[in-house]
Amino acid sequence: MAMRWMAAVGVVVVGAGALLYADRPAAAAPQAPGSDREVGVPGTGPCATDPVTAHEPLVPKTLEVPIPYPVITVLPPQPPDATPTRTRTELPPDPCANPCPDLTDLPDAPPGLGALVGIPEILLNLKPFHFAIPGPGPDPGLVPPPPAPVQPPVETAAQSPARPAPRIAAVREVAKLTGANSVNRTDKRWQVDGTDLGIMWESAPGEIATAFGDTVGRGFHPPGGMGMDWRSNVLAFSTDRDLADGMTYDRMVTDGRCHAAEVLSSRKLDNVEVTTIPTSGFAVGDRQYLSYMSIRTWNSVPGTFFTNYGGIAYSDDHGQTWTKDPHARWDNIFGLANFQVSAMVPHGDHVYMFGTPNTRLGAVGLARVLKDQILNTTAYQYWRDGGWTPVGGFDSATSIVNGPVGELSVRFDAARNVWQMSYLDTAKAAIVVREANSPQGVWSESTPTVTVLDYPELYGGFIHPWSSGSDFYFTISTWSDYNVYLMHAVLGE
Repeated sequence: MAMRWMAAVGVVVVGAGALLYADRPAAAAPQAPGSDREVGVPGTGPCATDPVTAHEPLVPKTLEVPIPYPVITVLPPQPPDATPTRTRTELPPDPCANPCPDLTDLPDAPPGLGALVGIPEILLNLKPFHFAIPGPGPDPGLVPPPPAPVQPPVETAAQSPARPAPRIAAVREVAKLTGANSVNRTDKRWQVDGTDLGIMWESAPGEIATAFGDTVGRGFHPPGGMGMDWRSNVLAFSTDRDLADGMTYDRMVTDGRCHAAEVLSSRKLDNVEVTTIPTSGFAVGDRQYLSYMSIRTWNSVPGTFFTNYGGIAYSDDHGQTWTKDPHARWDNIFGLANFQVSAMVPHGDHVYMFGTPNTRLGAVGLARVLKDQILNTTAYQYWRDGGWTPVGGFDSATSIVNGPVGELSVRFDAARNVWQMSYLDTAKAAIVVREANSPQGVWSESTPTVTVLDYPELYGGFIHPWSSGSDFYFTISTWSDYNVYLMHAVLGE
């Protein structure tokens, strides 16, 4: 989510063109057993030569200021995606060995005068803001017909009694997962210097897939995802069961030597479709699914965004290539529609879809669909007024959790037979967690896990599927260094 203005959380002061955040307090980190390296020290990589540093300075070396200017764009119909290039690169098992120094060890530009005296270098970046008019274009090809309409029944679904608010006994930062000096060295191995989100699901027994948002490579400079080699999203896989010291990625989907591929395409035209961002993932049988949002523009109210629609993509080759289903979409009607930002969870015979409108301010609605009808929007039942109903519309579900809700993540903890929900609560300025005995709730009151007192510019909060019992693992992102961190919380009884 690199192109947005993150002012929803944190202490923000704007002056002389610079965006400054209040610094966070330092925290001591525990020692790794049998090691002289520390666990959870921000910026500590796996190699002896990695510097032990804090997060990127909250007063950045470089501040890029986008300046939108209007452009009339004649927009042809969307052509079908070209067949993507995919490669397999054998990487050295030692993360300290750089497999592609000719691609990643390029000299940095000399520092400007501002950097020498501790003042951010201001880069003014003109960016077109498109006003599109339809135009002729190539034949988009045959579009498959929509699935045959179905009429699911109306069924009662009372809420379960509310659970107590979760108790959080302790929280620690486990490891930096992406970027320079991370446990995965994604900058050297896949040219992923800056990225965010870290949305996880079990893609196969013993394997976790992780989807990231807007990603940049060469020339990366925070805050935010500024730099070159912009990809709207990338995808990694891990079989690492020992999360106590981090999460190691075995591979990423690649389209070249040491280069993570964009897996869901976007038009990259601001005010048309600037990017496509994954919001959740899951697997049913051999098919992988991604819910995603088509972002029209980040240039909305600060800390918010405007979508075209929320959609579903699928992959039948284990995540190598993806198809955005043209009919499995929830259009953003009047900017008020629900299920623009969705978290989808298979459970029993159904897949449950928890969704919010665009922005980070809306409430959570709930729908469900049988597993063999995921791409058929007429097969969805919405939880409304105490029952499941097929009645649709942009306000088709009763709120199960009141806003403000951003970056929603939901899972079912089979070990405790409880549903868990994590999200950014901009009113509490924290990542919070709730629990419930049923998907429709009643959901418990929320408990903060990480707050802006520790990470003034945090967002995300995506739950690791292998969290179990009292061990609660989740990822967060920070705007000042624009990378992903694995966190661990202890849930008390």
